[in-house]
Amino acid sequence: MKGIIDADTHISEGAAMWALMDQAMQPRRPIMLQVPEDTWYGNRDAFWLIDGEIYPKPAGKGSFALVTPSEQKVQAGRKDSTPATREMTDIKGRLADMAKLNTAMQIVYPTLFLVYNTKDKELEVALCRAYNRFLAQACAQSGGLMKWVVVLPLQSMNVAIDEIRFAKEHGAVGIFFRGIEGEHTLDSPYLFPVYEEAQKHNLSVCVHTGCGVKQVLEMFDLARNHTFGHTRVMPLLAFRDLVANKIPEQFPSLRFGFIEAAAGWAPFLIHIIRRVLKERFKYASSEELFREYRLYIACEADEDIPYIAKHTGEEHLLIGSDYPHNDPSREDQFVNALNVREDISPQLRQKILYDNPRAFYAL
Repeated sequence: MKGIIDADTHISEGAAMWALMDQAMQPRRPIMLQVPEDTWYGNRDAFWLIDGEIYPKPAGKGSFALVTPSEQKVQAGRKDSTPATREMTDIKGRLADMAKLNTAMQIVYPTLFLVYNTKDKELEVALCRAYNRFLAQACAQSGGLMKWVVVLPLQSMNVAIDEIRFAKEHGAVGIFFRGIEGEHTLDSPYLFPVYEEAQKHNLSVCVHTGCGVKQVLEMFDLARNHTFGHTRVMPLLAFRDLVANKIPEQFPSLRFGFIEAAAGWAPFLIHIIRRVLKERFKYASSEELFREYRLYIACEADEDIPYIAKHTGEEHLLIGSDYPHNDPSREDQFVNALNVREDISPQLRQKILYDNPRAFYAL
């Protein structure tokens, strides 16, 4: 098999990233705060102060567990990575970590931007621009072995389009979305200029778990609800909205991927969509729908992959390690886990680990 592509990894945003914010915005850069461990935040005792609020908030309503900032005590002593490899200031070390995972290429997604962080348009632009320039510079040091997904300031559409062009020129392979972005579900015409530009530049739409709506984020408590309601279901909502409203037909070469939400939900949602659309559902099978709409889903190594593949088609499943995150989505041994499964053919394994991510990300 050719080099295995890890379709979902992350950066832990660090202070070096915020140093790239425009000089005029430096006074508003995220500031790392740390509190005593005997507070209710426990060993998640460090967070970023952004626009007067803390992210990620470790406890209470609106809480979320992220591996940024690296100064959190819960991250201390990790053997799988270092703060520098997680923050991508040590690319040589990160490439060494890739080798330990038996992977040859990483696709890098954000961490802090998985959740809503500001309604201020000017600050959003500054944060996104710093993120994108940092990723461009860091991945350029990898010899082509690390690719990245651009984060857009979607409240400022003209700037967002400019960022897509910058990203394409600097090695990005996709555009990051959460299932809902502010006031907009992903079928909203407001986002069509992004889709048009993505299609023009052969960049994929990458719908990752996350929460782009503050009101939704604040409904849930990590200790009680984990991340299911405000993050894990978001790609499912996006899948339903995009497919039911036939958005892929309006952008006939654009690829859509749904990342880090597992894949077992696909047959269920297709069933729901088929019942809603009735005679307007023109595809003879769900496999045909996935092929014609260019849909991809990241599965997990312990799912019933043969069953899922019957509904999606073998050409539409990916998998990722979630490195360097250390939550339940993490699968740092996904290569070995797939290799020992007797119910997955060598051909399907080759597609999941190499062929499909190569096609989705246009590598």
